[in-house]
Amino acid sequence: MNRSSKAAAAVLTAAGILAGGLVAAPPTAAGERVLWGSVTIPPGRDGIVEASGLSGPALGFGSSLTLTAPAGARVTGVPLTAAGYRGEVAADGRTAAYTATSAESLWETRTFPFVLAVPADAVPGTRLDGCVLRLADAEGAERAIGGCQVTVGLPSPVLSRPESGVPLGYRPAASGTAYPGAQVTVSDQDGNEVCVDTAGADGHWNCAPGRDLPAGANRLQATATLNGVSASSEQIQIAVGSPTPETAPAAPVPPR
Repeated sequence: MNRSSKAAAAVLTAAGILAGGLVAAPPTAAGERVLWGSVTIPPGRDGIVEASGLSGPALGFGSSLTLTAPAGARVTGVPLTAAGYRGEVAADGRTAAYTATSAESLWETRTFPFVLAVPADAVPGTRLDGCVLRLADAEGAERAIGGCQVTVGLPSPVLSRPESGVPLGYRPAASGTAYPGAQVTVSDQDGNEVCVDTAGADGHWNCAPGRDLPAGANRLQATATLNGVSASSEQIQIAVGSPTPETAPAAPVPPR
């Protein structure tokens, strides 16, 4: 089966769902800088908040950037391996921090990833409150504060029918699985809607086109939507216009 994927990568970068990573806003009236970041993570999955774009004076050896996980989530990793910084996750997963290990370590010149895990029972579309970001100097004095918005996303739906490489009629049925209650829209390679269904309590869905698809090569993709968040399946390469196995003419019987 030949499938090409447009599914989002698990690592959410500044060019994707993580809109701008962690940024330092202009100083407030009190002279503090406000930190901010956002990320969308499906239930039971991990995602990465990338802290970047910090500005201001170098804080040097012993300064630290700490993330406190939002309610229900856990910090599970600090994957940066660059020299000059040490990452550590608290045993309970509530917090994680990067600490500068040299006087030359500059917070504004690097991106600092924190891995967050969202619980499997989290409801798609909800926002997990309590994500806190804090930049402190070596003495522990707060130099920048803020938070990150963690939204529970949707698992990618699965488009299991039709199968690639199988001759198809002009209205091929589509089916698969998705998060229960999600609306599933199947689209062709041009973004035209092919058919729509709602995933049942068991996650299964199925639909059929209400019109003929154009003859020839095409691609189908399923997109699930629920509570304002969405996710897409892998694409399936299909060929429309060939007779289906049920309608194909029977092979002639050779004379005896």
